[in-house]
Amino acid sequence: MNAAVLALLALVVTLVLSMTTRVNVGLVAIGLAWVIGVYVAKLKAETLIAGFPSTLFITLTGVTLLFAVAKANGTLELLARRAARLVRGRAGLLPILFFAFAFVLSAVGPGAIASVALVAPLAMPTGARARVPNLLTAIMVGTGANAGNLSPISTAGAMVATMMSRIRLGGNEWRIFAAMFVAHVVVALAAYLLFGGLRLLRERTVTGVTNASEPLRRGHWLTIAVTVLWIVAVIGFRAHVGLAAFAAAAMLIVLRLADERDTIRGIPLDVILMVCGVSMLIALLESTGGLELFTRLLARLATPMTLTGVIAFVTGLISTYSSTIGVVLPTFVPMTPLLVRQVGGGDPVAVAVAITVGASLVDVSPLSTLGALCVAAVPEREASRRLFGQLMVWGLAMSVVGALFCQAFAGVFARL
Repeated sequence: MNAAVLALLALVVTLVLSMTTRVNVGLVAIGLAWVIGVYVAKLKAETLIAGFPSTLFITLTGVTLLFAVAKANGTLELLARRAARLVRGRAGLLPILFFAFAFVLSAVGPGAIASVALVAPLAMPTGARARVPNLLTAIMVGTGANAGNLSPISTAGAMVATMMSRIRLGGNEWRIFAAMFVAHVVVALAAYLLFGGLRLLRERTVTGVTNASEPLRRGHWLTIAVTVLWIVAVIGFRAHVGLAAFAAAAMLIVLRLADERDTIRGIPLDVILMVCGVSMLIALLESTGGLELFTRLLARLATPMTLTGVIAFVTGLISTYSSTIGVVLPTFVPMTPLLVRQVGGGDPVAVAVAITVGASLVDVSPLSTLGALCVAAVPEREASRRLFGQLMVWGLAMSVVGALFCQAFAGVFARL
């Protein structure tokens, strides 16, 4: 049995463990990656370690560190109470507010990852205090950010537009954006109805949130000011989300606005290792040809009539545990004309729509950056572990939902 097959089987084992046990599957994934990578694939240890997602690790650790400071000095709690007042204490309106915040931030430029990094650390604890299920909050934040991720003025939207132009499919930016927006609004609405949104909407107040009147003090205002500077740096100056968060957190600690030890203990390293460990196994899967093997097997099922559904399903499954913007879209969008030729026909624009929508709908998976940021922002460790499993199931389910949506509507958006 070659390394590609073994790596694919290791991923299956890891995913099953993540849904059936309380073992930190990140540790399991790193161990399996070492055995298969070094002793079967004959890779050097340094090459294997290079597959560890250092950028994701820095992003998750930096953002959670910054908001651990805000939590430790009480700023997050006070802001959560005031956020509830924006919806007049109606818990059922909070998920809608989270979706809207994430969508607007993403669409105006910084994209989905930066938007979730900004919104999730406030939305997750605020939702938890208001008894909004963590799963619903995470889905609303993630889908809201992705709904605006490919707007023509966003970073990701510009990237996809450039790729489309290179394969002579330019001028379809608004079609892609429209398909993304509609698909994510539909999914968000379904999640709202499935996970208690209407029940929350019938409740008059957010319990324990709206009655507090404690004023914001000097330390709180300084924490808010530094956090706002971080947001401005990320959105206005394209600063790296994680590194800028480290700098902001360090500034607050130097100003003695939080105890350093308490703050560091607030970083969910177990969750971060879980996400990064599985990502390391995925990197091995890519380098050994396991992903190509998996894709080739599924692509044999496509015909000109079913190509949009099949390619949405394939890209969705891969994007569940891989980077949509960094891996899936740069890999598959340029392949659009070739895919159409290989199956003997089809609409290239519809296929491009299917690739982008199929890959993006699953992005609330905890193995993608958006889902990982939401999991890391959950205040309680046990709740974060439970959310990891729930988002894993949701992400996999969205690969099927994306396939059905694209099979039915990708051609419609292509002809708009």
